[in-house]
Amino acid sequence: MCAFDTRFRQKFICMGDYDILWKGMLEDVFADVVRFIFPSADEELDLEHGITFLDKELAELYPEPGKQIDSRVVDKLVRVSRRDGNEQWLLLHLEVQGWNDPKFAERMFRYYYRILDKFKKPAAAVAIFTGKDGQRMPDRFEARFLGTKVIYRYNTIYKQDYADEELMKSDNFFAMVLLVAKLEIVKRIRDPAEFDEALLEQKTLLFKYFEEKRRIDENKVNVIQTFLHNYMSFKNPEINDIFMERIDQISGKTNTMGLLEQLAEIKAEKAREQQKANDDHRVVANLISKTEFSSSMIASIADVSVEFVEAIRKELQSK
Repeated sequence: MCAFDTRFRQKFICMGDYDILWKGMLEDVFADVVRFIFPSADEELDLEHGITFLDKELAELYPEPGKQIDSRVVDKLVRVSRRDGNEQWLLLHLEVQGWNDPKFAERMFRYYYRILDKFKKPAAAVAIFTGKDGQRMPDRFEARFLGTKVIYRYNTIYKQDYADEELMKSDNFFAMVLLVAKLEIVKRIRDPAEFDEALLEQKTLLFKYFEEKRRIDENKVNVIQTFLHNYMSFKNPEINDIFMERIDQISGKTNTMGLLEQLAEIKAEKAREQQKANDDHRVVANLISKTEFSSSMIASIADVSVEFVEAIRKELQSK
C-alpha cells in the first residue's frame, strides 16, 4: 500500500496547518497515545473498541465561542470505555509550537470545571508539549484567597524528556510521532541550504525507520509517514522532489505524482470547507436580521452550534 493512502486526504490539509495535521494523526493513533502516557492503561480501559471523539461537545466549551481557535494548540475530548463497563472522559491538550501562554494552566482548569459542570464528567487531562524550545509549562493551576484554596493538577508530557534512542526502541506509534516532532531542532539552522540538507537527511532516516515498522501495523505506519511528509516544509520546494524520490526507492513504489495530485485535491477541499463556513455565516446572519427566531432555532435550521449563532448575533449587535 502507498504510504500516502488516499484515505488520509480528509485529515491532512496542507503543510502549514499544524492543528489539522495533529488532530487527524492523533485520532488514528489515540490508543497509542494513551498507552505511551499510561503504560498500564489496558488493564483498566478498552482501547480497542471503546473510544469516541467528542469534538462537538468540546466545541461547546471552548473559552471564547466564535473566536478562531489558535493553530498552536490542539484539544481533543475523548470518551473511553473502562473494562468494568463504565465510561471515563479524557481531555488531551497538545501544545504544538512551544509558546509561552501565561494563562495556560487556567485554561486547563476552565476546561475541567466546564466539562464537570455541563456533562457531570470529571475528565482526566494530559498536556503534551512539542515546541522546539523545551520550555517548561506548569502542571497545575492554583488559586488561594482567605483560606480558600484550589489546586488542579494534570499530566504533562515533553518531547525533550525522551532521547531518540529510547523512542526508537519502542513499538508504540506515539513514540514515532515524537520522533517526527523532534525534527523541530533543525529550525536552529539559519542557513536555508543547510536547513534543507539536514531536514532531508532526518526525514529520510525516519521514513526508512518507519517502513521497517510496517510489519506491526501497516495502517498506522501510513498515518505516521504521511504525518512525517507534511511536518515541516523545505525552504526550497525542489528538495521535496528529492525526498519523494527517496521515498520511492525506500518503499519500492512510484507514487510521487499520485501524492502531488492528492495534495492538490486536499487544498481544494480546504477551499470548499472555507466556503461552507462563509455560507453558514451568511445564512445565520440573515436569519438573525430578518426573523425573531431564537438562537437554538436558528442553530437547528442552519445546522450549526448555538454558540456559533450567538457569536454572530453579538458581532451584528456591535456594528
